[in-house]
Amino acid sequence: MPTVNLAQADQIITTALAHGRAAGMKPLTVVVLDSGGHVVALKREDNSSLMRPQIATGKAWGTLALGMGARDIAKRAAVAPAFVGALSDMSGGKVVPVPGGVLIKDGTGAILGAVGVTGDLSENDEACAIAGIQKAGLMADAGGA
Repeated sequence: MPTVNLAQADQIITTALAHGRAAGMKPLTVVVLDSGGHVVALKREDNSSLMRPQIATGKAWGTLALGMGARDIAKRAAVAPAFVGALSDMSGGKVVPVPGGVLIKDGTGAILGAVGVTGDLSENDEACAIAGIQKAGLMADAGGA
C-alpha cells in the first residue's frame, strides 16, 4: 500500500505552518497520517490550545475513514447527522467533521495519507493543509469539488 513518508510529511508540515504564519493565523497544529491512519509527524506551534493535536488528528483520520475530504464530510454531517454521529461512535470519537482534513494523493489518485490542521478558522486550516501537500508535489483532496 503506497503511503506518505517522513520527508514528505516534514515538508507538508513546514509549509503548512509557514503558510499560516505568512497569513497571520492563530497558532496551528498540523498532523500527517499515513494511509493506515498512523501518525507520521505532528507539530504544535507555541500557544496552541490543549486539544489541538487530537482535533488535527480527528480531521485527518475522518478523511481516511470515509475516503473523502473533510469538506465533504461536513456536508454529509449537515444532511445525515445520524450517520456522522454513528461514525463518531464507531470510531471512538476520532472523527472531527469540519474542513481542515485533507487527503494526500499521488498522481494516479491513490490515497497516501491525510493532513489535519487546526487552530484558526476551518477554511484557513484547510488552506494551510493544501499548501503543504502541493509544495510536496502531491495532490490535495479537501472535498467540495
